[in-house]
Amino acid sequence: MTTSTRGTRVPAVLVLEDGRTFRGRAYGAVGQTFGEAVFSTGMTGYQETLTDPSYHRQVVVMTAPHVGNTGVNDEDPESRRIWVSGYVVRDPARIPSNWRSRRSLDEELAAQGVVGISGVDTRALTRHLRERGAMRVGIFSGNALPDEGTMLAEVRQAPEMKGADLSAEVATNEAYVVPAIGPDGAAVPLGTARFTVAAVDLGIKGMTPHRMAERGIEVHVLPATATVDEVYAVGPDGVFFSNGPGDPATADHAVAVMRGVLERGTPLFGICFGNQILGRALGFGTYKLKYGHRGINQPVQDRTTGKVEVTAHNHGFAVDAPLDRVSDTPYGRAEVSHVCLNDDVVEGLRLLDRPAFSVQYHPEAAAGPHDAAYLFDRFVSLMEGQRA
Repeated sequence: MTTSTRGTRVPAVLVLEDGRTFRGRAYGAVGQTFGEAVFSTGMTGYQETLTDPSYHRQVVVMTAPHVGNTGVNDEDPESRRIWVSGYVVRDPARIPSNWRSRRSLDEELAAQGVVGISGVDTRALTRHLRERGAMRVGIFSGNALPDEGTMLAEVRQAPEMKGADLSAEVATNEAYVVPAIGPDGAAVPLGTARFTVAAVDLGIKGMTPHRMAERGIEVHVLPATATVDEVYAVGPDGVFFSNGPGDPATADHAVAVMRGVLERGTPLFGICFGNQILGRALGFGTYKLKYGHRGINQPVQDRTTGKVEVTAHNHGFAVDAPLDRVSDTPYGRAEVSHVCLNDDVVEGLRLLDRPAFSVQYHPEAAAGPHDAAYLFDRFVSLMEGQRA
């Protein structure tokens, strides 16, 4: 539906697959939706969160109690639409207040058919997910709700995130180019940029090619189905693999393409899902985290410098690589370059004998801190070194 629930008290209920329920009021569209229940710890940046393709098929619980205060604008979306399958908030803003606001958050959710729930004790719900782990969930709203047994049965019939192959569902269908940005802020004519990068779209956010364009890079964004030949048809100085949703264990095509890039020795950079793809390409396994990392306040240490960064995360899977030693791979030596200080999860990989590296988090800072922006400069340095 596209009718806003603003100012109404339409009943809604959230049902977890283990049987626990939370009652509240409809927020956004009225109806029902299913997905994986996850929580995000960011206090700001809800618009970027909603439009991050990595959240496809997930119901996002906001741990910050007040959501929607700044409304919705037309500048901050990270993709063409909202991707979350459902939204859970405690105290939505009654009236948005921001000079860039064009409409309220609940109006935007309703317009895009996103079913949400408000008035929920999100602190209790987050504690439950931390203790029991991310799980399937359903949100049901309307004046004639099914009984709890029926709702629970429907939740348990929904697909799980483990084993889900979702990148092609969110990636572009057609290749497009983001031109480099010159010192004067204007777009550089195509074919005359400092560097050319082929970016494999597994669920890319709009700010990522923009961050590269700011550094004089012409970015050719390619579909998730792109082949090695199609990647090299653009004449890249470097290859980028983006963030995206789903289980990396299903991404055999992306792994094969990345191995083709590694074999040619082209500078390579991966973010989030791209980090997991690099892990698989090097022969490491991946696994599902209990409840994942989501938010814009996750502490990570760059082990090459010792620097601690506050970073933006959105991942429910991780790479299983040894933290205490350098590993031998088919493409030379590799090491864990970054680690999460909360739980020692692998947050980055680096090849020592080829120009390739990746991080598990989001250095484009949309939304989030700018601590990790240097990673784009590191990618530029790899391309400069290769050219030299």
